[in-house]
Amino acid sequence: MTTDAAGVGKAVPGPAVRARPSLGSRIAERLSGGLVRAVLIVVGLFWLMPTIGLLVSSLRSPEDMSADGWWNVFAQPSRLTLDSYQKLLENGDITGSLVNTALITVPATVLVVVIGALAGYAFAWMEFPGRDWWFLTVVSLLVVPVQVALIPIAELFGKVGLFGSIFGVVLFHVGFGLPFAVFLLRNFFAEIPRELLEAARLDGAGELRLFARVVLPLGGPAVASLGIFQFLWVWNDMLVALVFSDSGSQPITVALQTQVRQFGNNIDVLAPGAFLSMVIPLAVFFAFQRQFVSGVMAGAVK
Repeated sequence: MTTDAAGVGKAVPGPAVRARPSLGSRIAERLSGGLVRAVLIVVGLFWLMPTIGLLVSSLRSPEDMSADGWWNVFAQPSRLTLDSYQKLLENGDITGSLVNTALITVPATVLVVVIGALAGYAFAWMEFPGRDWWFLTVVSLLVVPVQVALIPIAELFGKVGLFGSIFGVVLFHVGFGLPFAVFLLRNFFAEIPRELLEAARLDGAGELRLFARVVLPLGGPAVASLGIFQFLWVWNDMLVALVFSDSGSQPITVALQTQVRQFGNNIDVLAPGAFLSMVIPLAVFFAFQRQFVSGVMAGAVK
């Protein structure tokens, strides 16, 4: 306590007391050390080990693969060859299935993103009768498993002539991908400030222009994450393609499953085919993983 010129007592602040860090912060600080990072690196290497093994196996001859393990190639790297990939390109079933996979995956991804974005904007910012009930209906479709709809939709496709066609497989993927797309994008678009949309409307922007010029650019992370998620799901799918495709429309997953039945005779085709089937979605995910994580986290929590 000190006294100023007017004789009024004034309290002198003492030393600041530093708050004790919480248990969670102390644990997080300890886990951010170099030991934990080293452990995570080792776990990541083990996670990539099957991919590395498949890549090395695709570059070996059938005789070498039958003689020893793929890890022995590091002692003799000169034994690596591209003959298996050359033989793969000469296999009409595998190359045709890769084309079918692209013809199925690209339209199924684009349609889900476009329709889901339009519907998500409508549910978020447009007023129409029964909007909330329609949205609850769409959300309730998320709990419907794919296996339940296989037989009824197969019968329907058989009656309308879509069974065994690429368009039928695309249509099935679009139908089951839209509920999640609408749910994700609606929650993301609903977080856009209303004042921003009202300002655009005052400037004369219509709904379509407002969606294209304001909402869609702001929702880029969510749209990108949805596209990646849909691409990975459709590219890696085998159940739907196994049911609804035939020999002329089967994707790479079904073609490889068919080739596995003759595993001993075509291992030199299976290895490069499986690696190409895996590396494409893996490259897409790693290229856009930042947008994928940010979009999912932002759109799933309102």
